[in-house]
Amino acid sequence: MPAENEKTVIEYTKDEFIFRENDLSDCAYILESGRAEVCKTLPNGKYQVVGVLEENDIFGELGLIDGFPRSASVKALENCRVSMLTQQAFKSLAKNNPQALMPILKILTNRLRETLVLVEGLGSNQTGTKSIPIGNA
Repeated sequence: MPAENEKTVIEYTKDEFIFRENDLSDCAYILESGRAEVCKTLPNGKYQVVGVLEENDIFGELGLIDGFPRSASVKALENCRVSMLTQQAFKSLAKNNPQALMPILKILTNRLRETLVLVEGLGSNQTGTKSIPIGNA
């Protein structure tokens, strides 16, 4: 088992899944080289690509934080190298250098905002639906 400060690097070949939707999750990844796609499974069993990851992107962070099954699949679009951020390393960062977690928090915030815009767009495309304000606004 690697020491706490050692980095675990994993290589994936083109078209190989890094993880699949609903897999158990307890770590995040940083894409060191290559590109990968994020996809969701549709009811008919096919995949819908929802994003493309580039070098230095972090992914799988939801599982790192909440431990729930993966919310999407990630597949290598080309040969990729990824480093793993384990829960142990994450907890160590949170305890010893909480400022180092800011990039992860910014990523989560950006993804939440993008999701809200997507949901808003879906709602406006529906006929016979209405917006319901949240809060006192």
